[in-house]
Amino acid sequence: MEGVVAATPTVRRLRLGAELRRLREVFGPTAEEVASRLEWSPSKLSRIETAKIGVRVSDVRLLLELYQVDEVHMGEILALAQSATESGWWTRYRDALTEKFAAYVALEDEANAALTYDTYVIPGLLQSEDYARRTLETSRAIAAFSPRDIARRVEVRRRRQELLTKENPLALSAIVDESALLRVVGDKDIMQKQLRTLVELSALPNVEIFVLPLDVHREPIVSESFTLLEFAPSYDVSFPDIAHIENLSVSVEVQDDGITHMYRRSWEALRQAALPSGESIRRISALAAPR
Repeated sequence: MEGVVAATPTVRRLRLGAELRRLREVFGPTAEEVASRLEWSPSKLSRIETAKIGVRVSDVRLLLELYQVDEVHMGEILALAQSATESGWWTRYRDALTEKFAAYVALEDEANAALTYDTYVIPGLLQSEDYARRTLETSRAIAAFSPRDIARRVEVRRRRQELLTKENPLALSAIVDESALLRVVGDKDIMQKQLRTLVELSALPNVEIFVLPLDVHREPIVSESFTLLEFAPSYDVSFPDIAHIENLSVSVEVQDDGITHMYRRSWEALRQAALPSGESIRRISALAAPR
């Protein structure tokens, strides 16, 4: 059966839609004219370009031929379209992921680098299994998680952490508020294991951890956790940074350049206020030492 670009909003699918739109604009006709030539509805083309629906690889070829794309670039775009038909590992966890968080995991999975700041807990990609389980268990106070739900979510978190050790790993730079290091989640044994996990992960060449100390004035005051995802060009198609903003009631991804730039500046300002990497790890190691 011919591949159809999956409905999951992966970066590959979003790249494909953006490039098809760019090529149409270079070619010149309106969306209505292109749809008319291919005997499609205008809404179909619009939804393909905005990655709202899946698209057959053969339909992508029709568009590229209509736009008179050269053979080399056509091959790159068709390869991108084919790769976008592949299901990500997260599709096997539909029972454990909300649609919005599944969309974020799909973006994170294809990111080249991530800048993250957490105000209350250790970032998910750096959590030990026991710490992750206890944070999810405490969420029962505001969300109805069954023991199976929690087990599946812990498994998802573990799968996400494989990004740090895969062949071309995610470059992660994490700012952790010192209060998260001092706040006991579960019990002291779980916290000590979590702190040791941070020290171990910091030894990876693609992981940086910075502690934002409580005893130093900092600018700006940022009250929400956020992650800025960066993407390397692929198949000669670029993709903008995405800011993932999260608090108790909101989890949202933003691509607007003005907003992502604001979060980048916020992260850099917080990084300036944080301890250097080596000093951060020494502070974490001291907290992890048996007492």
